Amino acid sequence: MNSRNDMNLERSDSSPVPAARVKAARPGARRWSRRRGVVSVFSTLAVVGFAGALVAPTGVALADPTPTDSPDSAYSLALADTQNLAVTVSGAAITPIERGTFEVYVKPKPAPTVASSSNGGSSGGSSLPPYSGGGAPAEWMAAAGIAQSDWQYVDYIVSRESGWNPNATNQSSGACGLVQALPCSKVPGNGYNPVDNLRWATGYATGRYGSWAGAYNFWTNNHWW
Repeated sequence: MNSRNDMNLERSDSSPVPAARVKAARPGARRWSRRRGVVSVFSTLAVVGFAGALVAPTGVALADPTPTDSPDSAYSLALADTQNLAVTVSGAAITPIERGTFEVYVKPKPAPTVASSSNGGSSGGSSLPPYSGGGAPAEWMAAAGIAQSDWQYVDYIVSRESGWNPNATNQSSGACGLVQALPCSKVPGNGYNPVDNLRWATGYATGRYGSWAGAYNFWTNNHWW
């Protein structure tokens, strides 16, 4: 008895929930859970849509960039006009340049003539008396004070100017004497005197060409001095 009563008391002490409440509470919980599910779905869709709206223009811009026209410059225009030229010389025949020829005409110097001794005068309009004192080239050069080392140069020039004729006179110019001094009046003393003529020629050669050797070099290149 006591055990049954105890069992009954234990059951009676527990407060059972009325069935009506349990049934009434279940539909409300289900409605709330459904609302929460719908809201979370719409929230997810909204987030996905917003992210897509942000990413879509960027993706389009990356996929298909809009071409921009670069401004033309002088360098770009010149670069567009340049041509790619390849020059090869292998096996190419090179035609030599043909140069024109020319001739140099040197007017020959008139040969000196021997001065005439008639009437004590000389040809060519000179009033100086011709030379008649005799002598030899070596004696004349020594008397004119020309160094023996220069005799070869003096001999070369005088042989071509007058042929060692003291009275030689150029009819066209009036040059006179061994070295054909021009004008003859430049020679101190008598232009037909070989010593006077050579003495003056030494001053002319050293003054204009530096030496008789310089005068010789000029004469060989130009055929006059």
